[in-house]
Amino acid sequence: MKTPEFLQLHQIDDALLAREAAQGLKAARARVAPKFFYDALGSRLFDAITELPEYYPTRTEAAIFTAHGAAIADAALAATGPAPTLVDLGAGNCAKAARLFPLLAPRRYVAVDISIDYLRQALAALQREHPATSLVGVGLDFSSRLELPAALADGPALLFYPGSSIGNFAPDEALRLLRQARAAAAGGALLIGVDLVKPASVLEPAYDDALGVTAAFNLNLLRHLNRLLQADFVLRDWRHVAFFDAAESRIEMHLEARRTLTVTWPDSERVFAAGERIHTENSAKWRPEAFDALLRTAGFTSVRRWTDAQGWFAVCLAAG
Repeated sequence: MKTPEFLQLHQIDDALLAREAAQGLKAARARVAPKFFYDALGSRLFDAITELPEYYPTRTEAAIFTAHGAAIADAALAATGPAPTLVDLGAGNCAKAARLFPLLAPRRYVAVDISIDYLRQALAALQREHPATSLVGVGLDFSSRLELPAALADGPALLFYPGSSIGNFAPDEALRLLRQARAAAAGGALLIGVDLVKPASVLEPAYDDALGVTAAFNLNLLRHLNRLLQADFVLRDWRHVAFFDAAESRIEMHLEARRTLTVTWPDSERVFAAGERIHTENSAKWRPEAFDALLRTAGFTSVRRWTDAQGWFAVCLAAG
């Protein structure tokens, strides 16, 4: 049986992260990047969110693969050739990509996440199930730049980016990432999940559920900032806010101050007025034709799309 390999290309620098977070908090309109959600507790809370009845993306995307998996795999293999390298962006527990193994029979699986420590257990279990497949864990913050060592893609690859995470990027940032994904595919293809525009009555509960799990996920960001910055956020002074901005075609998440307060951290502070917000996440919702156009602008020449019966979510294969 083969043994997983691990490459940590991204060095986690707490001091650099603290400076980035502090800069966002001191902006005229305070903001914090979504990556600060994902400390150990934040990651577990997000896993819980995906199980909520209001949170449709995970189960809807899974249903698309159940209904169309064979057709998707056939189209992907037509672009990459047999036994491709499968590159999983934001791999997490690797479960979504693992479901593709019987359809794609990849010769190599490259699991990319910001820290390889999160990948070790998942890849060890996956190796036992697929002893002849080469497995590689790569620690990389691809939100900054997606660039993989050439030795990992010895031919056309299939890049896999499920879960609609592309929606966390502003349109210009999404275009940059898609261009880098096309280069990394080396003549292969990109398989990507995209959340589509739908009524606010469906969208907003997915980001503001009745149990308050998403609120806890958002508020936990403040605990993370307290540790990272040695700040003194008090969670009860803040409330979770999520809404669909139809003009921008995106869900926005914020943390709103319940009263006028001052947050301090070493050598700095920020006064927040009652009702003032920290912008923590955008989640863009795309119209199918607009996302197809974005893929073509990124350089892909062929785009295929599969959706659920309600047209809530799409899985796109972009090649060329």
